[in-house]
Amino acid sequence: MKIDPIVAAKQFIDKNFSNCQGAILAGSVVRGEATETSDLDIVIFDENLTSSYRESMFDFGWAIEVFVHNLTSYKYFIEMDCKSAKPSMPRMISEGIILRDVGILESIKKEAKEILEKGPEIWSKEMINTKRYFITDALDDFSGSNNRAEDIFIANTIAYLVHEFVLRTNRQWIGSSKWIVRALNQYDENFTEEFVAAFNVFYKTGEKKKVVQLVDKVLEPHGGRLFDGFSLGK
Repeated sequence: MKIDPIVAAKQFIDKNFSNCQGAILAGSVVRGEATETSDLDIVIFDENLTSSYRESMFDFGWAIEVFVHNLTSYKYFIEMDCKSAKPSMPRMISEGIILRDVGILESIKKEAKEILEKGPEIWSKEMINTKRYFITDALDDFSGSNNRAEDIFIANTIAYLVHEFVLRTNRQWIGSSKWIVRALNQYDENFTEEFVAAFNVFYKTGEKKKVVQLVDKVLEPHGGRLFDGFSLGK
């Protein structure tokens, strides 16, 4: 049986990073969303390291992913997360439970929280139009296709593009995999229900109408579908 995640994380730190200046337990166990396959996400801050690294292992009855940084290297990963609008590192630091701290983590957690609250950079009009074009292109492929195998993967692309469009045009963080739905829920639970329902109908029955209606509803406030007149790099 797995021991308590906090106990396991503390024992892991004592065993492997006894001289670190800070350690945070993050992830699903902290949010109360752990499943049978959940792991422990542990962020380590060690001033003696010359570079950061990530490592996965089994120990103390848990799958453990450890993200190891010195006192400045984490900033690079936060910057990369902000550019991709997927705030993995700021989220882990902000929501995480402090397991060890010599007085460095208050300012680091404050920085991460402020980044999350600020949201990603605002999309330009040009970027919005570019995304409208690519969503339109995928939707046309979807509507015109009679190949079930191709339909499935076009739908996957549309789902990602639409979630990204909705969130970024409202200056919200996006996600991937399970975080697509989580990020949408954090923004608008009602829209998320509509989004999931439309794609669920398609995947179950092959009916495309609700997906097409959803996409048009999302694009409409920004000018609708875009093909004629679109130019990129001219």
